[in-house]
This record gives sequence, C-alpha cells and structure tokens, in this order.
Amino acid sequence: MAKVSVETFVTDFVKELEQQNVAIFAGAGLSVPTGVVDWKGLLRPLVKELSLDLDREHDLVRVAQYHVNHHGTNRSDLNEAILNGFARRGTQITDNHRILVRLPIQTYWTTNYDSCIEDALKQGGKLPDIKHSPTHLLTTLRGRNAVVYKMHGDYQDSSNAVLCKDDYETFHIKRGDFLTALAGDLLSKMFLFIGFSFTDPNLDYVLGRLHSQYGEHQRKHYCFVKVEEPKDDDKAGDFEYRKAKQDLFIRDLERYSIRAVMVDTYEGITKVLQMVENRYKSTTVFVSGAAHEYGENRTEQDVLQFVNSLGKKLIEHEFRLVSGLGLGIGSTIIDGALQQIYHVNRQTLLDQLIIRPFPQSLEGKELWRAYRQDMLSHAGIAIFLFGNKIAGNPPTLQMSNGMEEEFEIAHSKGIKVLPLGFTGYTALDLYDRVKADFSSYYPTATKDFEYLFALLGDPKLSLTEQLKSTMKALHELRGM
Repeated sequence: MAKVSVETFVTDFVKELEQQNVAIFAGAGLSVPTGVVDWKGLLRPLVKELSLDLDREHDLVRVAQYHVNHHGTNRSDLNEAILNGFARRGTQITDNHRILVRLPIQTYWTTNYDSCIEDALKQGGKLPDIKHSPTHLLTTLRGRNAVVYKMHGDYQDSSNAVLCKDDYETFHIKRGDFLTALAGDLLSKMFLFIGFSFTDPNLDYVLGRLHSQYGEHQRKHYCFVKVEEPKDDDKAGDFEYRKAKQDLFIRDLERYSIRAVMVDTYEGITKVLQMVENRYKSTTVFVSGAAHEYGENRTEQDVLQFVNSLGKKLIEHEFRLVSGLGLGIGSTIIDGALQQIYHVNRQTLLDQLIIRPFPQSLEGKELWRAYRQDMLSHAGIAIFLFGNKIAGNPPTLQMSNGMEEEFEIAHSKGIKVLPLGFTGYTALDLYDRVKADFSSYYPTATKDFEYLFALLGDPKLSLTEQLKSTMKALHELRGM
C-alpha cells in the first residue's frame, strides 16, 4: 500500500479538498525551479576555505556547522549567504505554486527560507499569515486566507534561521512550538509533501512521535516520488542499487502512513496537480445568463420556474454554484440554490455557493472583465442561457456582449462550456458555434453527451425535459 496510483491519489485528495482539510509541506524541490539557489549553491563559495569537495558531501547541515566552527562559532558569513542568495530572486513562481494557490488550501508548511509560497498566495489574491518565528504563533492576521509556517525561518531574518547543526540540536528548545503545531496539523489534516526529501530531523522527530503514539491509526498522507531511472555514467549495479534503496525508502514511509505517488519526471507533478484542480473544479458550475425577454412561446413564469429548479438541482446533485446575479436569471437561480441548501441539504452556504454581484458604478464597470476572470477562476463548467438586454438610445433589445465575453474567458481558461441553445438569443449563437466545432470543444465527448448536446438545441422540447437533459449533460461533462 506504500505506492498508490495517480487516480487513487486524485480521488482521495479531492475529497479532502472539498472538506477544506488539506495541508501542503513544501521542500526545496518546489522552489528550485523558480531560480532559488539550493543548499549546495549557497555553501559552495563558503567551503573553499575548509578544503572540502561539496559534491562528495551529503550531510550539508554538518558542513554548515563546520564553517561556523572554522570561524569560532561566528555565523555571519552564513547569514549573509542566506540573505543575499534569496534577496536576488525575482517574483517568478511556478505552475505548481499557481495551481496550489487556486485550490482551497489554507495551511502550508515549509523548511524553505524563500518567499515563493507567500508570493504565490499574494499574486493569487490571497492574504497569507506568515509565521517564521515562535512569537508569530501567538498572533492571528485578520482576514487571512492561508497560514504559512516557515519552521526553519525566513531569509530576511537569517540570524535566527535554522542553518547549522547547532540550530537543529536546540530546535526543540528555541522553536519547539513549531513541532507542537505541526503535530496537531498532521493529526487533523491530509498532508501532501512536495519537493521534500524526508531528511529533516525535525520532521523525523514529529513523525516518529506520532507513529509511536498512534501506530497504524495515523491519518493518511501523500508525497510525490520520482521513479529512479538509469544514468549515462552508471556503473554495473548502480541503477539496481538506487532502485532497491528507493523501494525501501517508500516502504519506510508507510510506517508514518505516507503513501508515494510515483511520477516519471518532475514535470509529471504538474500534470497530477492539474488533474486534481480539474477534478475539484468539475463540481463547480458558473451560470452565465441575463434576460429581458424569454422567447415567444414561453411565459416569464415558466422560464423563471425552470431557472429556479435548475438552481435547486445543481445543489441537489452536489455541484457548487458561481453566479454574478445577471438580469432576470442570476437572482432566480440563486433563490433556487438557497432553498435547496437551507430547506433540504442543510449544507454550509460558503461550501455550495459563490455570489459575485457586478459593481454598478462607472468606475466599477471598468473592472468587469477582471471581475469575470475572477468569478470564472472558481469554475470547471460554465452554463450559458438566454443572453439579451435592453440598451442603446432609443432603448432596444440587444444580444448580451457580457455573456459573449464570459464564454471567451471560460474557453480560454480550459473551462468546459455548455450553452443551452434551446433558450435562444446569445446562448443559441454560442451553441451553434460550439456545434460547428464540436470535437474541438469536447475532444473526449461520449456518445451519451453527443446525444444530450443535440437535445439542448431543440426549442420544441418542454422545459421539464430540458432540465433533465441539462443535468445529465453536466454529469457527463464532469467525467470527461
């Protein structure tokens, strides 16, 4: 059970994400692709005076201690190396950072000194509460979206960072509260270890204590492990040795209930995280709709009843709903969703519903495209219905350019689009566009979905029948 398939991991991890019960533990491997200098890069100019070959050394913490000893316990050179090594880094972050930030993850642990995680959170519009000193554990940043525990310190406070063997030996005295907090999170959350080699003695201490106390009853966690492969300079037996050692390492992780997700390349981690994001967002539906008129053969009452029922059905079928309260549609679908949430499902409102009313001031209207970008960033599927408005001088009925823009944004983001052509107006135009290039919009479409999509363009079917077809199509899209 030490190794699990990617599918098993994605399914399990997404379930915990939906409960907002996930934490990330980031090692150096998450930051190095951003251009951050690694430990060897920091130490290389410092060890020349020690007459050591850094490429032959594996215990770099001990090497750092040798340097401090060489200078009579003075660590100023080491502090400067940390400060300057990370201060030169730009604000470039990786796709892995961006994906993690878009997910509902509120807890990050790291042994890194860099600011990659907090930079990514800020760029993603989130407010991180950064804790790199034990005193920071005593305070809570108001309005925070995530907590970043930097248990080994921060490069901007390098004099107090955990750098050499002395620091590790006194960690439980000077920074022991981090160990307590980490143990609590490991007991209550599912961790995903990324870019971490499991050589840190502080983490070993916590994992060992939890294993001793809870044994086989520990909470389940995951880590990424790159499959060992032959190297050009391998001697006879080298590859087999590394592979055997990796198998033993993975088996040892099982003692701590940490399962390995195997990837062939480091780029494979990004692909797996993308699968996680797509799976998580596949249950979130953005509804784009605005209507001043509802069509010649339908009454306003019938249409609004259909829209209200659609809101109920989305919640009943365990979809999350995102809406900007479009004219005549948004408030009605939200009303249906709220009825289902409060009177039937009794679920937490924030877990099921994201409402983003459009700002109506002149200044606010200038931000509408960015506003749409933000709303759609939450969704994996976008539904489009009706799409008309009264505008101009004199006022006339016009197609909804806002819906057109939302469709373009959704498609550019890789969100699965579903125009309900039977509702007419802009939605019909979008339906015809998708129909004309069906395989491009739905490259993995099933036969069932093709049939359902055809039904969604038929205005002769009753709204009751179209509600059933819409929900069936959404379930097909979720799995595509």
